[in-house]
Amino acid sequence: MQAIDRVLAARSKDRATAAQYIPRLFDDFTELHGDRRYADDQAILAGIARLNGTPVTVVAIEKGEDTKSKVARNFGSAHPEGYRKAIRQFLLAEKFGRPVITLIDTAGAFCGLGAEERGQGQAIAESLMTLSALQTPVLAVLTGEGGSGGALALALADRVWMLENAVYSVISPEGCASILWKDASRTQEAAESLKLTASDLLDMRVIERVIAESNTLDATCETLKAAMVDEISALRALPLNELMSDRYARFRCMGGVLP
Repeated sequence: MQAIDRVLAARSKDRATAAQYIPRLFDDFTELHGDRRYADDQAILAGIARLNGTPVTVVAIEKGEDTKSKVARNFGSAHPEGYRKAIRQFLLAEKFGRPVITLIDTAGAFCGLGAEERGQGQAIAESLMTLSALQTPVLAVLTGEGGSGGALALALADRVWMLENAVYSVISPEGCASILWKDASRTQEAAESLKLTASDLLDMRVIERVIAESNTLDATCETLKAAMVDEISALRALPLNELMSDRYARFRCMGGVLP
């Protein structure tokens, strides 16, 4: 598949959302609401659950499954209060020693006037700062689109994985073509140049693993869950100072620039 085909697959209206992944990956999920400052952003689905018996915190971006829910979820584009809700859950996870698992599928953070007025950039920055210093394991999984800072805000993790038809990029191919060439017809070329596919990002050491997608969601989730159980177990076994230093080193050598 070409890069643009991966983009279209990641955006498909039939692609599973976080609300479909969560019950297949976790047990006893209890959703927690609000940022305790402004509102409850439904684009961020967060709560506590069990992964094969291990208590975990789950923070996911939810696009919605039909027209009504997509509008309610703002098509997966979170407001500042969504990222502040996520931060609240990250800190609670640290307090109670729960690993954090994030599921990411967004075209990007919402860029409307209200979001900017309420500090969208600051909320994303605070999320990045919180995750960078969080004293508990963090695993991020990109299940669909991984767009710009809206995705990165939940992806500063000890391990970052992608489903094979997910994409992860600083900008959309359409946006890239419009900015660089002022020509939307070059979207396919932009998609190739951005190196946004899972295989590209694995080669550049931006992610650690690509999860194969099966013909059914249940089969894909079975593969993903087994991998998550093993990875969380391994991360929990690391001494805290080693976990933190490895996280720092991971981002220092991103892209293979440093040894």
